[in-house]
Amino acid sequence: MQNPNDPRGLLTPTMRGVLDRIARAGHPPLHALPPDQAKAAYEAGAGVLEVPSQPLARVENLSIPARDGAMLPARLFAPEADQPLPVLLYFHGGGFTVGSVDTHAPLCRQLAQLAGCAVVSVDYRLAPEWKFPTAVNDAWDSLAWLRAQAGALGLDASRIAVGGDSAGGTLAAVTAIAARDIGWSLALQCLFYPGCAGHQDTASHKTFAKGFLLEEADITYFFGHYLREAADRDDWRFAPLDGVDESGHVRELDDVAPAWIGLAECDSLTDEGVMYADRLRHAGVAVDLEIYAGVVHGFVNFGRAIPEARTAHQHAALALRNAFGVH
Repeated sequence: MQNPNDPRGLLTPTMRGVLDRIARAGHPPLHALPPDQAKAAYEAGAGVLEVPSQPLARVENLSIPARDGAMLPARLFAPEADQPLPVLLYFHGGGFTVGSVDTHAPLCRQLAQLAGCAVVSVDYRLAPEWKFPTAVNDAWDSLAWLRAQAGALGLDASRIAVGGDSAGGTLAAVTAIAARDIGWSLALQCLFYPGCAGHQDTASHKTFAKGFLLEEADITYFFGHYLREAADRDDWRFAPLDGVDESGHVRELDDVAPAWIGLAECDSLTDEGVMYADRLRHAGVAVDLEIYAGVVHGFVNFGRAIPEARTAHQHAALALRNAFGVH
């Protein structure tokens, strides 16, 4: 019988085994490393448990101009097509501090293959060199560029979705709100366990603070590098659930793009993801919410080992197909 005082009892046996193997490997946690070493460690570990990379007809490196003149590396993944493809603009996870197009390439390839769409994955600029709101601005500039350049890339500018995991899910959610603000239509926001709240004070943050891969110490470390000051936590561009705009008001979510949200049950971010889904629904936005039992934050990148990851890929791809009208 499960001990209610032991949340590890919620984990699937396979997920528990993966966490035990990670612990036995003895690598220092990211929060114990300087940011440059954390970046390198995350890159080195990425892909170990990923699904094999899907072969695709098109894989092209792109360069996206940001508002300050910087050029953001990006990569286009696309299956064979004889007409303009719908496209998912994807922002990788990593606490705004680690991660890259490379670390999330297997996931992006999988989504492109399963959804029959193109995926443009963006290397937005990372902390601590680039603090909030640089990543937010880079995400927005990427959408503006993609809308303008879609035709030249063989993509359909009328069928664009935004998506991301974790910190990338935050960027996608914020970009969707900003697109609503100026009347740009998006087909979908595809969010894997997005960060939504400004403060780590929900029950799931307490329950899964240690021993579930993304630890409270990691979150504090990432946000400490990303945010300029404590007040940034209450900015809607960091916290789309409960952050406020310049006038002190929480952003309304009416007419924001429909959402597919995939959460991990054993994850600090689960409660705020559910709360964000509820706020969207209350605003009349269509939301498809999936909570994958017994798995932890980051599980969608463990498709080689965790069957729930492959299920989540299928669910997200189906949501994209439906939003794009791909059958």
